[in-house]
Amino acid sequence: MFDFAVPRRTRRLGLTPMIDVVFLLLVFFMLAARFGQDVAMDLALGGGSGADWQGPPRLLTILPDAMTLNGVPVEDAATALAPLMPTPDAPVLLRGGDGTDLQRLLEVMEALRAAGFPTLVLVE
Repeated sequence: MFDFAVPRRTRRLGLTPMIDVVFLLLVFFMLAARFGQDVAMDLALGGGSGADWQGPPRLLTILPDAMTLNGVPVEDAATALAPLMPTPDAPVLLRGGDGTDLQRLLEVMEALRAAGFPTLVLVE
């Protein structure tokens, strides 16, 4: 009936089903995870618009640790810009200086929008 003298080959568990499960879990968590909420900011890009400039120049250069308005260092951009605005919706030109990262630029833009400057134009 049974031949106990002949050793039987032991079955090894295959790795293929385990790898399939791991990949399915990976796909599930990639699709289920929220990587962050995208935030959009309305922005006009300067150049080629053909519109006439009105009022005094308003060029705000944003540096990593300071800001200059028309080449003059300023502490508070909103206070310094207020006397130069002929109308509340007049454009303000923004330029990132050397070494300025995008986060710093966006922080200044949000602060200016909150201070009542809706038209910001980013120039190179």
